[in-house]
This record gives sequence, structure tokens and C-alpha cells, in this order.
Amino acid sequence: MMYLYAARNFSTLVGLASPEPMANMYDAKYFRATWVLTALDAGFWTAMKIRKKWIRDIASLVFSLFYLIAAERADEKVRKVRGALTVEHLRVSWNKGTTPYLRAVQNLMRPRFTRWPPRAIRIPRPSTSDYKEPVSAWLYYDGPISDLEHINKMILDIPGGGFVAMDPRCNDDKLFAWAGKTGLPVLSLDYKKAPEFPYPYALNECFDVYTTIIRSKGRCIGMSGMEIPKVVVTGDSAGGNLATAMTLMIIESATNQRQSLVQAELPVPVGLVLLYPGLDMNIGNWMSDEQMSLIKDRRMRVTNKDYLRRKSMQYNDLVGTPHQSDDEDEEPSGLAAGAKSSKSDSAADENRLRKPHPEYSHANRQTWAKSKPSTPVSGGDTKSMSHRPEPMRTRLAMASMISYFNDRVLTPEMMRAMIILYIGPHNRPDFSQDYLLSPILAPDFLLQKFPKTYFLTGERDPLVDDTVIFAGRLRRVKQAFHSQRASQGMEGLDDITDFDEKEVAEVVLIPGISHGFTQFPSLYPPAWKLIDRCARWAVDLHNTAEMRMKREQQNMSRRHHVRTESSGDEDRPLEINMTKMRPRTISDEAKAKAKSKSKGHESAGDESEVDKPNGNSKRRKSNGKSGFGQKSKSFVKLDSSDDLLGRRMQGLAGPLTGAHEED
Repeated sequence: MMYLYAARNFSTLVGLASPEPMANMYDAKYFRATWVLTALDAGFWTAMKIRKKWIRDIASLVFSLFYLIAAERADEKVRKVRGALTVEHLRVSWNKGTTPYLRAVQNLMRPRFTRWPPRAIRIPRPSTSDYKEPVSAWLYYDGPISDLEHINKMILDIPGGGFVAMDPRCNDDKLFAWAGKTGLPVLSLDYKKAPEFPYPYALNECFDVYTTIIRSKGRCIGMSGMEIPKVVVTGDSAGGNLATAMTLMIIESATNQRQSLVQAELPVPVGLVLLYPGLDMNIGNWMSDEQMSLIKDRRMRVTNKDYLRRKSMQYNDLVGTPHQSDDEDEEPSGLAAGAKSSKSDSAADENRLRKPHPEYSHANRQTWAKSKPSTPVSGGDTKSMSHRPEPMRTRLAMASMISYFNDRVLTPEMMRAMIILYIGPHNRPDFSQDYLLSPILAPDFLLQKFPKTYFLTGERDPLVDDTVIFAGRLRRVKQAFHSQRASQGMEGLDDITDFDEKEVAEVVLIPGISHGFTQFPSLYPPAWKLIDRCARWAVDLHNTAEMRMKREQQNMSRRHHVRTESSGDEDRPLEINMTKMRPRTISDEAKAKAKSKSKGHESAGDESEVDKPNGNSKRRKSNGKSGFGQKSKSFVKLDSSDDLLGRRMQGLAGPLTGAHEED
């Protein structure tokens, strides 16, 4: 076999072959992993027509070994199959990790993270759901189920697979690592797949599971049920779409639109971890000005530097002129002005906050773009009838789905097949309005309450635009919301004077890699570090939520403490009508009280105060009138024969004017 490989690849071994174009596009380790994946896809697709399963499993490995040697034949086979994809091709390709032989190899190469195997469980539906069939899931936890009674934190994972394939067991590497690294239970959903269960069945399953976890206070997975568990939601690829849409449904459940269907408001997850999510179901060719304005945001230049450079150099690469002006990276003034005007009009235009935003999607622009009359004649030149181009706002750039259409993992043909299968033959959604299908369209009022989100995506991923644009929208909406509340002097900003973008979203773009890298860490070893990073993010989200809850409890207790310890100067006027009116003479008892108060041992006159055994009572805080060198005197009892209004005014103004000292 070695001689056969050397004979077929002699030109490559001696350095006479032309370089592989795709090899320069990817990192060397990632390209090597995709080379193995391509051979496996070609081998499994070649053997998929064999009826007997045990023969088909063996033949798949034999053909895969052949395609590892004949790499060109493997590329040709995969190219032909992807040109006429079916749901069976997708499932054979993405579920190959569950075949017995590949699973055995995978288990041998995976480090041992937990001592306990995953458990298959079924989550019941809530009473508010239209469906009654329980949802299947797998629970990954390094310990017995009885230990969950002492845990109130968890991770809810929604696996990807193009909505048509891949159950949680296809992600054993990632889920075992998370369960072992975090020590938390990881519940991964085995939601129903399309086309048998088209949109929005899987989304409703995810929402129902979250609702059941909250309503049962975790008893559905073995928790004590004493308190509502804190949940971090994760999702990769199509699972990232479902995780984001589910979070939007949770936020929307608190509004009037769905309030009648939900018994009580659902708490929002403490955070999200999204891995190369697919957030836009519109496959478009060109980037809009609004999308480019989010990408070119000055605050994101460090993160988007290489990504933006490739966007801007698409034309230069074709022409062969590498020069690029630095001014082209600046945000256009027209877009900046538009952003300022929208901020000033946001308070008046409440409907705009509740409308989807198709300008950030690849939806058909004819359905949402403002129609502008064609002006072939330029200003001042009334004789010319030539057509003039519109002033450039942003450099022309293609969408990442088209830029990387030759991707070795995810191609436009596969995306087209997945979207058609997910929507189904009896559904016709509005691609420019349905933000539960394409969360990138989400209205601003939902994004204002969106929890902190971590994004992890490869820079060469065809879905990288979705990550950058959605993260940019989160930052822009939350910054505008923060500025609005700060300008109105509203409370609830957690004493934060400056807006911190890291509290909204953090984006990590991995150079040189594409899609699905966490699903084959055995072939791509650097993925283990990325999986560990996601585990740390989940722990950080839980720790941040716990610190925030403690801070809120301290603030509430402090406000309650200040409210209950009001001064006597505030309470005494309320006692005028409650006490028995006496002549305006100070009795011995009152003199003794005044004397004791001048020494700082008497409180504000609360009748429920209990003196200490030594005869001294604890001095309470006043409203600031005492403690600056002046003696604080209490109000005296007023004569009932005087005018009621006059007595009240004298009692209020006496300490200020000093009139009561003359008596």
C-alpha cells in the first residue's frame, strides 16, 4: 500500500506538483483533518447502498482507506455527491461517528474525562405546550444522579447537525470534556430532526425542555427542586441557531404577546456559548452597508482585523493590486450620521424596536430596501443623460458563504439542502421577518435583554458573517439602551458608569480553520484547547451570575436597612395626630429624655425601642441633621387649643427657626 501511495503521488513527493489551492487557505493541521474527513465521506457514501449493516460498516472503512490514498478520487466523489445531495447523504456523512468501528477508535483516542457514562433520559413537556410527547436527551455528569440534589447549576447543550442529523452521542468528545472540566451536569438534547419534524418542531422542543427545567426547579433531571437552577445554554452550528432562537422566545415570553400562555415569567439563561452558529437562513451574495458598518466598528477592529482585511481585499486579489488605502477602513460618515439620528429617534419611535431588521440579513433586498429614484443626471449637469453610479458607502464585499463556497466541510449546496429540509414542504416563512428562523433579524427590544454571549468561530467558516454581525448588533443595541437609561437617570445599571462591551458579547475568531472543528478533535488536536476554553466560559458565566445575584441581594438589604432606620425628625410629624394633646410644657420625663438624647444615648423617639440592660439605647442613623457639632432636639408636645395648621407649621419650622428655644 505504501508503494502504491508513492507511485500515485510521486510528483507531490518530489515537489513537482502544483500546490493545492485549498491547502493555503487552511491551517496545516486543519487541512490534514479535512483530508481524512473527505476520504471518510467518500468511503461511507460509496458503501451506503449495501443493505446488510455489518457488511456496510466494514465496506465503509475499506473504501475510506482507499480514498485516503487516492485523494483526487475522494475529492471527485465528494464533489459529485454534493451536487445532488439528499437527506440520506447528509445523515450518512454526519452520523458516521456513531458506527461501531469509528466509535471504538474514537473512544481509544479520547482522554478519560469522567468515570460515569452518559444517561439517556426523557424530559416531560410543560402544561403550556401543544405537544405531549417527552423530549429525549442525554445527561453527562461525572458522578451518581443522587449528587445532583446538591447542585443548582447546569449546562443545556443543543447539538448541531444541519437540523437533519447528529444526536448528542456524535459530540461525545466535547460533552465528556465539559462534564469533566466543569463538574456540572451537561444535558444535551436529542431533538427531533427534519424533514420528518420540520420547523418549528425542534425549536418548540428546546423551549419546552427549558420551561420544564425551570418549572420543576431541576427535578426533571434529578436536582433537589428547592431552587430554580442557573442554566448556561450552548449550541454549535444549527444548534447555535436553536439556542439563540430559544433565548429570544424566553425573552419574548415576558412580553404581552405570550404572557397569557405562560404561567410565570421565565428567567433568562445566565449566558450563551455559541460555536460557529448559523443565524441567517438567507443565502446571499453581497454584504449590505449595514452589515459592513457593524464589521468595521472601531471597537471591534482588533477582533475583526484579519476577517475585515480579507473582505476588503477581494477586489484587489482579483485585479492583482495589493495596495489598499487606510481611509477605506474608516466607517462612512453617512452610516455614522444615520446611527446618531436613529439613537435620537429611538425614544419616539417605539415600533422600530419591535420590528425585525432585515438590513442585517442576506434577505432579498427588494422586500425591505427603501426605494430610491434613479438619478442619471448629476447635480448641475442637466444635459447629460448618462447613468451615474451611487456614491460608495462601503467597499463591495461578498458574503462569507459565497467567499468560501469551496469549503471542505460546509458548502452552499449543503446549506441549501439543510434549509429546504428544515422548513419543510408545507411552510413558507418570511425570510426577512421571521427572527426565530433567522435570529440575526431579531428586534432591538429583544436584544436589549439578551444575556452575555461567547462566540467561537473559524475565520474561514462560511458562517463567520453570522457571528460577527449578530455580536455587533448585540453591542450596538445594548450600548444605545445603556446610554438611554443613563441619560434618563434610571436605576438598575449596577453602578456601572462606563459601558463594558465584554459584558455583552465576546468573539473569538480562530485563524486558518473552518466549520465543525469541535466535532473531530481526534483528527484536529488543537480543538481540545478550544473545548476547554468553552468550558471555562461556562464556568465564568455561572460565577458572574452568582456574583451579580449576591450584589443585588446586598443592595436590596441595604435599601431595606435604610428604609427601616429612618430618623425621628422624619417620623415625628406623623405622630402629631396619633398622640394625646398636652399643654405646651415640658414634663420631667421629657426633660430627662431630651437630656439623654443630647448625650447621644436616646434614639429618634420610637416607642417600640427596647433599652439595653445598662440603660443606654443604641443610637440610630439620622438624616444628617445631627453629627455635625449641633445638638439635636426632639419636637415638643403642642397645645391642643392652638390652631391645628399653625401647630403643625410651628412644629415643622421650629427646629429651623429656633423659635421653640424661646419657650
